[in-house]
Amino acid sequence: MSLNIFISTFLGNSFYPQNPRVEDIDIEDIAHGLAYTCRFNGQTTAFYSVAQHSLMVADLVADELKLEALMHDAAEAYLGDVVKPLKALLPEYNVIEAHVSNIIATAFNLGDCGHPAIKRADLIALATEKRDLMPNSVEPWVYLAGIEELPIPLSPMSPQEAKLAFMKRFTELQSSRAIFKF
Repeated sequence: MSLNIFISTFLGNSFYPQNPRVEDIDIEDIAHGLAYTCRFNGQTTAFYSVAQHSLMVADLVADELKLEALMHDAAEAYLGDVVKPLKALLPEYNVIEAHVSNIIATAFNLGDCGHPAIKRADLIALATEKRDLMPNSVEPWVYLAGIEELPIPLSPMSPQEAKLAFMKRFTELQSSRAIFKF
């Protein structure tokens, strides 16, 4: 494959998935892409974005992990949200996703977005989303064994609301992190 293949972004940037560069990463492209990407391939009772999912995951972790939790799925803004069963069949996708995630982490000076607490929060969000957005999916999902859903039902945001909320949270978390750096 050619390294010249690119994805056009919301802001009109070119993103090269085989050769991602820090200078090609933009938080508005990420917020927009995640806000307009529906979880579960859209197999839900209502539109529910990856941006809103990321906001929930950030709410479920300690303060020092909130920015990484918010950004844990940021690569999906450029690569799409590939569902877990399909992702297992696409090992090359996983390599590309890991590389893009590392470039995003570098661009925003992020720590470990795969921290165990973030992974657990991601599963709690997933269990809650399955309960509230996929009522016909009654079969157990093996990776959710022992994971408790949140007690409060989800209220899906529109893509516009999710984008604004994501951008606001990102700005707040970046600002608070900058204040405490020595």
